[in-house]
Amino acid sequence: MTEHQSRLQTPLGRVRGAGSAKGGTHHWWMQRVTSLSLLPLMIWFAFSIAAKAGAPWEVMAEWIGRPVNAVLLIVLIAVGFYHTASGLQVVVEDYVRPERAVMLSNLAIKAVCVLLGLLAALSVLRLAI
Repeated sequence: MTEHQSRLQTPLGRVRGAGSAKGGTHHWWMQRVTSLSLLPLMIWFAFSIAAKAGAPWEVMAEWIGRPVNAVLLIVLIAVGFYHTASGLQVVVEDYVRPERAVMLSNLAIKAVCVLLGLLAALSVLRLAI
């Protein structure tokens, strides 16, 4: 490799040993897998909630407390927040500069998604147990 070719990578890229794509293929596949898994979960959720429209809080709490519904809701929450964090990561990497701001933004996004996901999952578990 000539000296000119080695300059095409950033110093950080040379240290990490990753090219311009970094881990893009895995990230792209995970976005597709999560979006495909969210499709049936969101259809189930939308129809379930629409069927209970106007029901009192107690009826909804009892519905959430059923084991199958609780598990599906927790899966929906986990996959949904993972998909959200993944999508926001792409936006940040495409439009935010410098690299330090990208890293801090991605850490903040992941922290917020983890905290909100845990709060939502714990809320479901509290009603289910």
